[in-house]
This record gives sequence, structure tokens and C-alpha cells, in this order.
Amino acid sequence: MRSVLTVFRKELSDHFCSNKFLVLLALIYVSGLSSTYVALTNIREAASSLDKHVFLYLFTTGGDVLPSFITFINFFIPIIGIIFGFDAINSERNSGNLSRILSQPIYRDSLINGKFLAGIATLFIIISSIVIIISGIGLVAIGVPPTSEEILRLFFFVFICVIYGGFWMGLSMLFSVIMEKPTASILTSISIWIFLMFFLPIIANAIASAIVPLDGASTADQIRNYSIETAISRISPATLFSEAIVVLLVPTGGNIFINAVGYLQSYELLQSGKMLLSPLSLGQSLIQVWPQLVVIIALAIVCFAASYIIFMRQEIRAT
Repeated sequence: MRSVLTVFRKELSDHFCSNKFLVLLALIYVSGLSSTYVALTNIREAASSLDKHVFLYLFTTGGDVLPSFITFINFFIPIIGIIFGFDAINSERNSGNLSRILSQPIYRDSLINGKFLAGIATLFIIISSIVIIISGIGLVAIGVPPTSEEILRLFFFVFICVIYGGFWMGLSMLFSVIMEKPTASILTSISIWIFLMFFLPIIANAIASAIVPLDGASTADQIRNYSIETAISRISPATLFSEAIVVLLVPTGGNIFINAVGYLQSYELLQSGKMLLSPLSLGQSLIQVWPQLVVIIALAIVCFAASYIIFMRQEIRAT
């Protein structure tokens, strides 16, 4: 356990001092503050029509030019996870540091566990800090304090964001263990992310339209088409993450949905052919997002476990 903490502190220090951390932090802050400005403008214009969960509109409201914060976060979290994991092992191996590190009283499992935990901690700090900043700005600007339920929703939102980022970090670490070059591991990870986030929804829509054409379709056929498209799209963790954060942060009817590409679209959220008409309580929202959350956690565990097992069995030669 002591060796894990040693690696954890060292990796955390490296992350905080690295240029990639500063660049990612700047991108997250700029996008978050920009979306907050747009959200505050739209909230002031629609102040009379807002009733419950006003504070959550800071994170879910977008404009014609800039999308909402949850749209930005859906795009940036995979990038952050990939960047923090793509060179975790192969860069140490290529530089010759890996054999020297393991010659110390540090075991292999401590090394990979410490690196993964440091990446998770860094991701948590980035996401939670921007959420706190947006909350503080919103509290001063709109003068409406968050309720206890809204605070809990934001807490679970940060938790899901970290788990989702952990999946992409585990996936990129897996390629970092398998592949010798960091360039190959990051290109492979980004290629998978692009396919799952951009191309899979297109493929899902094409398959659903081929099975159940929408030309002159009845309401039942439209629901079936939507169900097929959703089932195929849920192969992507991006879709599961989008569904989870929308249910958590948009509990007042489900008329807003983030598709896998990341742009805000409006449609009727169907649940067994019925639209949600009343706001969901926190408990009901957690019940709705529980399947998505379990799948994302399982995928993150599988990716990290695969990288762990492969790394423990690899031959490491002294240079």
C-alpha cells in the first residue's frame, strides 16, 4: 500500500506540473465559463417560465452559438481520460525508466494502480473544480441558492463523469500496455472514441431505418424504430453517459437529450412508449440511470483489469 501511495503522489505531481494538464484545464475552464455566460443570458430571458431546479439550468442551458456545459463535458471527458492514460506504461518502457523503477521496492501492481488512481484523482479535481466555479458564478448572478436535491444531483453528476473518464483512461492504458509506441496507443484510442461517438449513431440510425422505415410509419413503428436505434447506440459508452447525465440534470420532463455527437436536440423521451410528464425525484432519477452507470463501471473495470493482467505477465528487460 505504501508503494501505491508513493507512485500515486509522484504521478499526481507530474500531472499537475505537465503542460497537458494546464492545456486541458484551460480548455475546460474556457468552455465551462462560456457556456455559463450563455446559460445566464437565457435564464434571465426565461426567468418567468422557470419554476423548479433553476440552479441546474446553469449546466443544461445552451444557446444558438454555444451549447450547454453538459454538451462540452460529453466531448472533453474522453479526451482527458485518453491523454492521461495513453503513455502511462509505454513511455516508461521506451525511456528505460520502467526497469529502473521496478528494481526499487515497488511492485508492478503498485505501479499501474498508482498511475490509474492518480489519473482518476486528477480527473476528479478538474471536473469538480469547474462545477464549483460555475455554481459560485450562478449563485452570485441569479441569486438562487441550490437546494439539497440539486447539490446531490451535481455530486452524482461529478461521480458519473469520473467513472466515464475512468473508462477511457483504462482503455488508453490498455493500449499503452499492449503497444510499444505512445503514438500508436493514442491514435488507436482516439479512433475508437471517434467511431463510438460520431459514426455509431449514424450506423444505428441507418440500421433502424432499414428495419423499420419511417416513411408513412405509424406511431407504433416510430417507437419501434427509435427503440432499435437506441439499443444499437447504447453499445457506445458515450450514449450511456449522455442518457445518465440528462436524467440527472434535466429531471423536468426529458425533452432535452444529448446525442452521441454532443449537440443538443429536442424530442420526446420515450419510456415504454410514454413520455415523462412530471419531474423525477432524485431517487427516481438514480433508478433510471442505474443500468447505464453499472455498464460504464463494468466497462471501466474490464479495461483496467485487462491492462493490469497483461502488464503483470509482460517481460520487462533491463536496459
